[in-house]
Amino acid sequence: MNSKELNKWWSKASSKYSIYIVLVAMFVVCSVISPVFLSTKNITNISRQISITTIIAFGETLLIICGLIDLSAGSVLALSGVLSVAAYKMTGSMQIAVLVGITVGVFCNAINGMLVTKFKTPPFIATLAMQTAARGAALLYTNGQNIYQIGEYKALGQNSIGIIPIPVIFMIGTTMITWYILNHTKFGRHLYAVGGSEEAARASGVNNNRTKMTAYLINGLFVGIAGVLFMSRVNAGLPNGGIGAEFEAMTSAIIGGTSFSGGIGTAMGTLAGAFIMGFVNNIMNLVGVQSYMQQIVKGIIIALAVVYDIRSKNKRDKKKQGNINDKLTDADGKNKALAAR
Repeated sequence: MNSKELNKWWSKASSKYSIYIVLVAMFVVCSVISPVFLSTKNITNISRQISITTIIAFGETLLIICGLIDLSAGSVLALSGVLSVAAYKMTGSMQIAVLVGITVGVFCNAINGMLVTKFKTPPFIATLAMQTAARGAALLYTNGQNIYQIGEYKALGQNSIGIIPIPVIFMIGTTMITWYILNHTKFGRHLYAVGGSEEAARASGVNNNRTKMTAYLINGLFVGIAGVLFMSRVNAGLPNGGIGAEFEAMTSAIIGGTSFSGGIGTAMGTLAGAFIMGFVNNIMNLVGVQSYMQQIVKGIIIALAVVYDIRSKNKRDKKKQGNINDKLTDADGKNKALAAR
């Protein structure tokens, strides 16, 4: 392999696996900055802390790939979690509590899907409206007060199976589900098709509205699960919980390579993006960075992720245009050759 081929191979490999290279680099840098970082306890804490955001991020990934968005995830998380806690206190059944949380998440996202597909409301507006309504409903139900003394409800978010925290098990499960959907189902192919070009997808026989609605319903399932785990982890029903969760989730997805322009994204990329954000948050806490400064750093990371996404999109567009121009040039040359005969 000569130097030109080697450079071409490295360029392709670094582009395809850049997120994993960054993840490994972050891991090495953080371990050098703080010796506590590599401890089993700390790595377990990072996994536990990012699990809920990551579950939401997988729902966002499916939506963004399809050209959609959900700004209501944090508020729906709060509503589903609060009603789940209330159901547990009334019945004492964890199964019923989990079912209530999931049902509320799916119901809210069914409304999002209806607004987007039936009433042609822009996803930004539809989910922004749900963000306000769901938060208001959570506050109205609790009269703005937190729900305490929730008993064994906390077990789901705080206990472990062996050495693995239960929220991490749920994160692994949603990772596998998302990966399977995107790589081995017709619905996954439809998500990429609709996100890439709705007109082309429709011409290929894809039911765009059904695909969008299904994406929102799956997102609701994930958000409902996240709501139950969140309230269980904090050992209370917090109507103001989950503020900004949707933005952290979207940041994980974008850092992981999911494109805001739609049609591009992977489950493993989102998982890697979530761990990168987890490493950043953890190392800032370990070295004692002020909480306000941490918010500034997160804002910079979000801005850089969006800028990178835009630049990547522009490069892809230029490459596509170049390929089209090459084909047109080749066709023109062939036509001239035929005419000369």
